[in-house]
Amino acid sequence: MESLFKAVHYERGAGVDHAAAEQFGLAQAEKVRAFHRSFPEYAPTPLADLARLARELGIAALRVKDESCRFGLNAFKVLGGSYCLGRCVAERLGLEPDSLTFAELTSPEVLAKIDGSTFVTATDGNHGRGVAWTAAKLKQRCVVYMPKGSAAERLENIRRTGADASITEFNYDRTVELARETAAKNGWTLVQDTSWPGYEEIPLRIMQGYLTMTLEAAEQLDGEKPTHVFLQAGVGSMPAAAAAFFANLYGAERPIVTIVESNQADCIYHTAAARDGKIHAVNGDMRTIMAGLACGVPGMTAWELLRRCADNFVSMPDYPAAQGMRILGAPLPGDPRVISGESGASAFGLVTEVLRNPGLKWLKEQLRLDENSRVLCFSTEGATDRANYRRIVWDGAFARDRSVS
Repeated sequence: MESLFKAVHYERGAGVDHAAAEQFGLAQAEKVRAFHRSFPEYAPTPLADLARLARELGIAALRVKDESCRFGLNAFKVLGGSYCLGRCVAERLGLEPDSLTFAELTSPEVLAKIDGSTFVTATDGNHGRGVAWTAAKLKQRCVVYMPKGSAAERLENIRRTGADASITEFNYDRTVELARETAAKNGWTLVQDTSWPGYEEIPLRIMQGYLTMTLEAAEQLDGEKPTHVFLQAGVGSMPAAAAAFFANLYGAERPIVTIVESNQADCIYHTAAARDGKIHAVNGDMRTIMAGLACGVPGMTAWELLRRCADNFVSMPDYPAAQGMRILGAPLPGDPRVISGESGASAFGLVTEVLRNPGLKWLKEQLRLDENSRVLCFSTEGATDRANYRRIVWDGAFARDRSVS
């Protein structure tokens, strides 16, 4: 039987180039974090040290960055949306973007100058909520399109910000096209975290916004360098920014970076496997519980960074993500509890499955996981769809079929 897990390994190249070193390096991360620190809601999110689980799994350390309390929005995505909108406003008004603060951004003088702007985006939930929340802070209009099958709770959370949000009849990638077409027709500003030729600046700013999360994690590790970083991917923006940051921070001693996707939406895996320099899309409905990862086309900028900075690309079924949710939600005595959603727990879930399933010994060896491994994961969302969270964690939906691997 063909494995439900597939993996591609890339030999290490030169890492980040000069441009990426500047765009995703420590200095840029500190500028981004300074902007986020100026928000009243800012506080570093916890880095959960799962020391007892690490011993149980036979590795040296396992830490999970818990983004469920980011700005009170239950997900990391607001980091990208807020930084991007802040830069958009600063550049439009001739303000100095690197020193911009929340107080200046929301001052009556600035708000009067940007009155009447409309921001539009496509989202499965978390990105759109972050953009809508920031637009509301700026007292601007926001239109949000969501793909078919999006959770009603995620839709309502966006609408509570005052945004005009609706669920379309399309999959994610076609919904992005709808947002793109609508923006062009109405003269609105498209705020999308995926890039294509001619649309690169805004996705870059969104990706840079995520550097606050990686900078916090590096500082919270207090000098202990991870040997492995596992990052879940949709269009690839977050993992690309994180991989580039760690490559720049640690240089030749950078950790082994593994990119994790659903096997129903594994466009980055297919792009990596092709090894032809081209973007490879995945079409169809992409039926996976990992809604935040159900994207069929990698971002162009993201792929270029991942090609240079990631070591492994893994395609996996849904059950490791569900398993990760349950393990994080019911930790071993003494370990902290992390409430993580289906996408947020996916990379962590892969780690636990690879270390617990003898049938995945081949993948454990490819990922070079052993008793000396110090693993870092990012739980990028909490329970943003509480009904589905309970179905998976309470009722055991998507449990592993022990006959397959």
